[in-house]
Amino acid sequence: MEKTAALKKSIRSHIFSTDHRVIARLYFFLALAAVLVGTTLSLVMRFHLIYPLAPVAGTVPTPEFYLSLLTLHGTLMVFFVLTLAPLNAFGNLVLPEQLGAQGMAFPRLNAISFWTTLASFALLIASFLAVGGGPLSGWTAYPPLSAVGAIAGPGEGPGQTLWFFSIGLFSIASLITAINMIATVIDERGPGMTLMRMPLTCWNWFVTAILSLLAFSVLFAALLLILLDRLAGTSFFVPAGLLVNDQIVAHDGGSPLLWQHLFWFFGHPEVYIAILPGMGIVSHVIANFSRKPVFGYRAMVWASISIAFLGLLVWGHHMFISGLNPYSAIAFSLLTMVIGAPSAVKTFNWIATAWNGALRLTTPMLFALGFVSIFVTGGLSGLFLGQPQIDAYFHDTYFVVAHFHLIMGIAALFGIFAGAFYWFPLMFGRMMNEQLGKLHFYLTFIGAYATFLPMHFAGFAGNPRRYSDFTTFDFLAQVLSLQRWITYSAFFLASVQVIFLWNLFHSLRRGTPAPGNPWQSTSMEWSEHEGPVVRGPYEYSRPGAPRDYLMQNDVHDV
Repeated sequence: MEKTAALKKSIRSHIFSTDHRVIARLYFFLALAAVLVGTTLSLVMRFHLIYPLAPVAGTVPTPEFYLSLLTLHGTLMVFFVLTLAPLNAFGNLVLPEQLGAQGMAFPRLNAISFWTTLASFALLIASFLAVGGGPLSGWTAYPPLSAVGAIAGPGEGPGQTLWFFSIGLFSIASLITAINMIATVIDERGPGMTLMRMPLTCWNWFVTAILSLLAFSVLFAALLLILLDRLAGTSFFVPAGLLVNDQIVAHDGGSPLLWQHLFWFFGHPEVYIAILPGMGIVSHVIANFSRKPVFGYRAMVWASISIAFLGLLVWGHHMFISGLNPYSAIAFSLLTMVIGAPSAVKTFNWIATAWNGALRLTTPMLFALGFVSIFVTGGLSGLFLGQPQIDAYFHDTYFVVAHFHLIMGIAALFGIFAGAFYWFPLMFGRMMNEQLGKLHFYLTFIGAYATFLPMHFAGFAGNPRRYSDFTTFDFLAQVLSLQRWITYSAFFLASVQVIFLWNLFHSLRRGTPAPGNPWQSTSMEWSEHEGPVVRGPYEYSRPGAPRDYLMQNDVHDV
């Protein structure tokens, strides 16, 4: 009875809590649930690609079912993993404390944001199980088919409507979080914590929040318009004279390209919403385990701001094959090349920070260095896709899949892993196993490259993406063996994550109790614990009060 009562009390305290650390843990486990579902869906897809006639759950998947798997996988990973974990989970956990604040600026809104996100997640899962099939328009949901309803075929009925409502709720929650984080940085900083003394983690969360506020506002408006097309008969995205399934659609005057402009004005900043928090985590971790201040602090700050600003201006490079004006394509291409400059500044500064440092190759440090490697590798393929003439060939091939997964998926996940291992003691009061962590890193690093590098070669061969079966096309016979290798590597990469899950849940219950400051960090989230901290070659005692500590010490990612 006592255990039951304690469990009920714990559940009530989590449901109604406005504590930023509790909300951070809730976001962390929601992102974990999403990544497990999303990864499982990707494995089903990969299995079907090399064994297209093999039954799954007793039936052979149809092309429509494959596209539903693809849609749910992409939506889960982009929104509920790559957005939630680095920004909402780690940002809630660490941002207020690194600023010397008492908490988030709007605690109740913070809690409302999480529960709105959870409702969005439930709606997304429901969309997959809806009558008429799950949504199959991909995470981009291009009209006109996504805008005309069930007449367009399987998956375009209630499932697609629920998908739009799900992403609409997610947009509202993201806007609330963005406002909360911006207000926290501007108004809640402790005495002495000027903007140019904030750790780079805080800078990147701040810039990401501004980016989220601008990008999700546009996405939310676009979702309202397309729902009006579906449910109220308006014609924002549906052109006149459209013939679908031998029926003339009663819409006129709309433009499918308008949706692309609105969506990609959100969609490209979303890449940086996923990657910028990881950049901040990596800067923090590399500096800490090199025992040096981060190299070129101000340059790193301005690089983050530049990446966010330029990220708002390059959406058109997703539309090179849409009939975009060639002069506009040249402008978007030039801006795409320019955005590589601040990214290069960050990469060189990470290397300079680690150079001649007293390196400690802990698990967080390994994942941070792995992030740099994956980020550079994935970014190089972006140079090709930024050229309109080259993109015309590569756009609908596995070359884009490789680029997208490396630069946004795997690099961001490495940042998430670095943050998870680094702040696990802060989140749960215990240490994760270092030996298992390092094994997990090395196998994940190998598996990531083995899975996604070969996709570039499939792209060179013209292997289209979104196809559910490659075996019926003679021109794809040459890439079947390569696709089998990718599938086997993907299963290897997914199986390696069992090590992380075991390490995580075992450490939650039986991990070594964490010392007050396990990484000898000088940043504020550990400041409530007494004891010496190391700064470069020197050692000093931390004052007990965080605000006094702020006044006396420079806290630039050391």
